[in-house]
Amino acid sequence: MIFKTHNQTEVPFAGTHLQGYVDTTYDDLVSLFGEPVRSYPGSKVDWQWAILFDNGVIATVYNWKNGPSYMGPAGKTKDQITEWHIGGLDTKSVSMVLLAIASTLQPDFTPAIIQAQTNRTAQ
Repeated sequence: MIFKTHNQTEVPFAGTHLQGYVDTTYDDLVSLFGEPVRSYPGSKVDWQWAILFDNGVIATVYNWKNGPSYMGPAGKTKDQITEWHIGGLDTKSVSMVLLAIASTLQPDFTPAIIQAQTNRTAQ
C-alpha cells in the first residue's frame, strides 16, 4: 500500500469529515504516518495526520475534543487516547486507513474487524 502524508506532500484535506474510528495508539500512528500536524491552543484537535493514498483517497486521523487544547488540564494526553477519528470524503477513507494499519502495524486485524469499525459510524 502506497501513501504520502502531510509530512511529504500537501494533502488537500479541506472538506473531509468524520467517516469512522480506529482503535490504536499514538505511537503506532506516528510509526506509520510520521509526526502529526501541529495544533493550536483552543483547537478541537490536538493531533492529526493527513494521508493521500495512491488511489486518490484522502483521509485524516485525529482526536476530537478530548485533548488538552480543547479541554485544558482535564484533556487526555496523546498516550491516553486509543480511539481516533478517521475523516475523509467518503467511507473509503476508513477502509484505507484500517488496511494501512493492518498491513504494517497490526497483522491481527481482519476484514471482519475492518467492516465492523466501518459500520460503527452508522450507529
